[in-house]
Amino acid sequence: MTNQPKATVTAPESGAEEPLVLSELHDGGILRMTLNRGTKRNPLSMAMLDAIIADLELAAEEPEVRVIVIAASAPGFCGGHDLKEMTAHRADADGGRGFYEALFARCSQMMQMIVNHPKVIIAEVNGIATAAGCQLVAACDMAMAGTNASFGVNGINSGLFCSTPMVALSRNIGRKRAMELLTTGTMVNAHEAMTLGLLNRIVFDKDLTQETMKLAAKVAARSQAVLALGKRAFYQQIEKPLGEAYELASRAIVDNMMMKDAKEGISAFLEKRQPRWSDE
Repeated sequence: MTNQPKATVTAPESGAEEPLVLSELHDGGILRMTLNRGTKRNPLSMAMLDAIIADLELAAEEPEVRVIVIAASAPGFCGGHDLKEMTAHRADADGGRGFYEALFARCSQMMQMIVNHPKVIIAEVNGIATAAGCQLVAACDMAMAGTNASFGVNGINSGLFCSTPMVALSRNIGRKRAMELLTTGTMVNAHEAMTLGLLNRIVFDKDLTQETMKLAAKVAARSQAVLALGKRAFYQQIEKPLGEAYELASRAIVDNMMMKDAKEGISAFLEKRQPRWSDE
């Protein structure tokens, strides 16, 4: 059923038995990246961030990878940064400032890599997704969640405003609700997260992986060249004024029309047959 592309399983931490991220390439070109520290709620430690970035970099260059699913080992998706790791660095000579600057820069790099990645990336959310974990969900192109999933940017409860999660969150949901979540630390369930615009779909927990893979398979069946162009244009235009957005989108669709797969797709439609993508 599955096979693993070369070098896509991140090496374990020093002294650890299991890799931080388990990456498996499934039929149809679906790469599942599973955060593999479930007993700790899969914290975004510096090592975890490095592991995710390494696998995303490999996937970007791997033509067999057509779509990526970011999942997590039970019982939760991601509880945010590793507070024990962060607290330990308060003993540094600078009180931890250097480490914190490096950590949040690395996290921001990873989140932007997801947005700028040529492959579509889908979050599969089981259990909690809080603080930077909620940020990870918001950064992904799409998100599926089980009925028992919950979400929050609750750093304020521990004296830490979720400033970096705010960036992704405020680009997914309305400003006033984003501010409410950020300033109160309130958790929301999957149904409210869906209403807010953070999720594409909610399914029963037992069906989460199956339904996420169905969505991924639909994306994987499309032209990768066209998807890469479309994803890039989507994020470029969304932050621009209306006129500039239309100019950018118009250039994108002209470039799209010149692609080999656009010619094939239109011909297939007119000839009432399935297209044969060349990803060009």
